[in-house]
Amino acid sequence: MKTGLHTVRLELTEPLRISRSTMSAREAVRLSVEHDGVTGHGEAVSSVYQRLDAQTLGRLLTTAGTDLLRFPDPESALEALRTGESLSPSLSPSASTSLGTAAGDAPPPAVTAAVEAALLDLVGKRAGRPVHRLLGTTDPPRAATARTLGISSLAHAAARARALAASGFEVIKVKAGAADPEDDVERVRVVRDAAPRVRLLLDANGAWSTARARALLPRFAALGVAAVEQPLAPGDPEALAALAARSPLPVIADEDAVDLADVRRLAGRVHGVNVKLAKCGGVYAALRIAALLDGSGTDLMLGCLTASSLGLAPAVHLADRARWVDLDGHLLLAHDPWTGIGGENGRVHAGGLPGLGVEPRRAGGDTA
Repeated sequence: MKTGLHTVRLELTEPLRISRSTMSAREAVRLSVEHDGVTGHGEAVSSVYQRLDAQTLGRLLTTAGTDLLRFPDPESALEALRTGESLSPSLSPSASTSLGTAAGDAPPPAVTAAVEAALLDLVGKRAGRPVHRLLGTTDPPRAATARTLGISSLAHAAARARALAASGFEVIKVKAGAADPEDDVERVRVVRDAAPRVRLLLDANGAWSTARARALLPRFAALGVAAVEQPLAPGDPEALAALAARSPLPVIADEDAVDLADVRRLAGRVHGVNVKLAKCGGVYAALRIAALLDGSGTDLMLGCLTASSLGLAPAVHLADRARWVDLDGHLLLAHDPWTGIGGENGRVHAGGLPGLGVEPRRAGGDTA
């Protein structure tokens, strides 16, 4: 197997403001894995929250790509990841310091997810089968995705909600956590008035205290909010579980549900967990979480980082397994360098093409 890297800058159509930061762009590092003339691709994106910049991602993906050489073919490498075997790059001292890890530790989940995605794409192409069929699903998954509205003026939020509803979106996710909580309440109110038939999700990104959350949640429930993500600051899952037990609307853990161990602590105690492949380590890690949640009373949400269609595609192949789907990261971009998963009309879909089912977009907008 041969590997290669390519980095692009993904500019957002408009800055996305959440409770802890504002983002206008991020870097995407593509890993390409070639074997016998067939190439698969996966993507990892930079993240300030995860302390991963493009340079660090490139270094770790290069090392992980070298680790693939110990396997005779992509199928055996993918099987190792499926069964839980970790890639084990020897991190350089600078990478170890920046990530707060020791040399020899497993790579961050975002790196593992990107390597796994490239292998899934490659194995699917070699077999002539789309990824969802490799995962045991016959029909191509198709789901209504939420569309995120950042913290903004009331007029802007109302206009965007109205336009999204007219485009076919059935679910809108409103970011919360403004300095004045009344701003959040009014933003939800104007979005509800502008798009009365959409389902509303709310995401505070850990901005509230327990007291503030208990005061606000009944008000949001009265406005028709269907669920709230991570209302409390991460780090105290017991407090989140206690809030969920008394909440008038479903509480979904996000930053407090990073991996399988986190989800095990919260299963049956919150109403949902937001699984992001870059956070948990990829498709197979997400499937292990889904199996743990089955029958627990806690439902699965599939979320994402802002990324291209290539970065979103692996999660789209799991979309039929989730109660809530929030796979709109590619829709926030001024230019998506890949195409193939839709979403512009409010629904993402995995097509019938082999592998991940995405293709590079030509400069003029057509696929290559």
